[in-house]
Amino acid sequence: MNTPEINTSVFKRLRFVLVETSRAGNIGAVARAIKTMGFSDLVLVNPRFPDALQDPEAVAFASGAQDVLTGARIVGSIGQALEGCNFAAAVSARLREFSPPVLTPRAFAGHVAGQGDLSAALIFGNERFGLPNQIVEQCNVLINIPANPDYCSLNLAQAAQVLAYECRVAGDTEAQAPSAIGFHGDSASLDQVEGMYAHLEQALVAIDFLDADNPKKLMPRLKRLFARTQLETEEVNILRGIARHILKARPDER
Repeated sequence: MNTPEINTSVFKRLRFVLVETSRAGNIGAVARAIKTMGFSDLVLVNPRFPDALQDPEAVAFASGAQDVLTGARIVGSIGQALEGCNFAAAVSARLREFSPPVLTPRAFAGHVAGQGDLSAALIFGNERFGLPNQIVEQCNVLINIPANPDYCSLNLAQAAQVLAYECRVAGDTEAQAPSAIGFHGDSASLDQVEGMYAHLEQALVAIDFLDADNPKKLMPRLKRLFARTQLETEEVNILRGIARHILKARPDER
């Protein structure tokens, strides 16, 4: 029986990103968890020890997934980790006041499996401190894993396993081609969206709508608003064009 192309492609379109991981064993355990579900794209952002991928504990906990460790990349920033992605999901047990829309693992998996143009990243924070707000606010969605409210402590590899499993199931049985009704543009990359936010903020300062010295929560609220829309490239270009004309009309404010 032939597997539909979209089912196979989800395994190539999903990246697992670990931010400032403290234990080498957890990196190896995550490599094992994602490999068992058919995924292999692993990126580490500033792991808190040298030679994270060659550490004996990482190799031991990988338990046969050394190829995933060997193929993993270490980068210095979340921006580098998300290069080439146009959809990012923060995984956190802690909900934020200005977080992007919250999805369950199953809802996220169905969304990614069903849209072949998404190159997605799942972002996991430090074992003790989780993800900083500034990273969460850059993401399209926040994933909260339903668990026992009296004891909702999953370790890093367990959380990765839950997400990888749901994405595998969605890729195998629930993938649907995007609707052919209406126009569907290309999803904007995360770099394009971040550039738009910076441009828009500059324009809002220029027209005195945003006080640069006392910005309060305006930009996090706008990011939350746009995160719900799954911006397309042309839409980002329109918003940047508006910002450009505002700045052109206020040359002294640039």
